[in-house]
Amino acid sequence: MNDLLAKITAMSAPSTPREHARHRIAVLAMERVLPMEVGIPFQIFDRAELPYDVVLCARQAGPVDTMSGWQLIAPRGLDALETADTVIVPAFREIDSIPEDVAHALRQAHARGARMVSICAGAFALANAGLLNGRRATTHWAHAGKLARQHPEIVVDPDALYVDDGDVITSAGVSSGIDLCLHLLRQDHGAAVANAIARDIVAAPRREGGQAQFIQRPTVSTNQTSNLAPTLEWALARLELPLTVADFARHARMSSRTFARVFVATTGTTPLKWLNTARVDRAREILETSDLPIDQLAPLCGLGTPTNLRDHFRRVTGTTPTAYRRTFRADE
Repeated sequence: MNDLLAKITAMSAPSTPREHARHRIAVLAMERVLPMEVGIPFQIFDRAELPYDVVLCARQAGPVDTMSGWQLIAPRGLDALETADTVIVPAFREIDSIPEDVAHALRQAHARGARMVSICAGAFALANAGLLNGRRATTHWAHAGKLARQHPEIVVDPDALYVDDGDVITSAGVSSGIDLCLHLLRQDHGAAVANAIARDIVAAPRREGGQAQFIQRPTVSTNQTSNLAPTLEWALARLELPLTVADFARHARMSSRTFARVFVATTGTTPLKWLNTARVDRAREILETSDLPIDQLAPLCGLGTPTNLRDHFRRVTGTTPTAYRRTFRADE
């Protein structure tokens, strides 16, 4: 690995003392920043063998409160954005708005040609500065709905681990910041260098699937579906059976048409979509806790065939049953 990275350093060395071939990265820590996400760019880019200069900055140089109750010390203020080639904004607590001087500095950096990057809820800083307007973007799945509501001009993808929209790149939650930084490294210096760094930090060079595989979906929510909860509980105990809307309706003592209407109005989805999601969730549980072959797992979940299981599983989680088991198998 060191030989490979040494070649990158040699190739990037300035030919004259006046040239600045090193790529300058400014990590902008907003108040109540998530400290783990601050560390990710430093862990990946701040290496002697790589041609990056990484600096921590804030609205003003000095202490910055973190979500964890302790402080970081930022050696630079917003002036660091004036010369940065890449600006990275980690997640922070107060996401509804940002100070105007911060928004202005972000806009100025982007207008100057800097690559603008966010990790997790850091997307709200870019959004509030107007840098995501008309673009596709992502954030942590728990915040995706809020980002879409507050900024309808943004095409929010709640499933992507990261979205590369050219000069603006956004990512999902904490570990997706690693995915994103490795992606940037791959862009800058190729797959071999990115893979070498991934091995060094014991991370996957590329992860399969999207955020959907990590979302916890409560299959029954009694506070929202109180009238239907007994029927949903009944169905959850019989997922392996060939259930129909008529079966649901009979248990709920309604006509099929009335049941379907009430179900959609109460849950926001159709009975069959709910049923398929519940079956996939059952498959997820079995994949996490057993070595049962896929062809035996499908009938237990009510999805019939391995092909049907794979189709529904990918539709709900964005990945395959095999890849999901490899990621989430408890004893591995």
